[in-house]
Amino acid sequence: MTDRVEAIDAMAGFQLRFYRCLTARADALFELTEALLCTDGPVKTLVGLSLAPERRRGHGALYDALNHGHIEVQALRGQLAKTR
Repeated sequence: MTDRVEAIDAMAGFQLRFYRCLTARADALFELTEALLCTDGPVKTLVGLSLAPERRRGHGALYDALNHGHIEVQALRGQLAKTR
């Protein structure tokens, strides 16, 4: 049971650090990332992705996040390098 708790804690910590790398439209980009990772099978369209249960926003917010969102790439690289 301890290994499972540690794994959940590690994932929650990484999610928080990842979220901090998102500097514009962070909530929408984070939801988009969750949807990409949790969707069964290949993602064929962005509109289809907006129907994923992890996405609470409509497809307009998805396009807004992609067009105006920003990820601090260097910060994300640093977080990925720290992940074990």
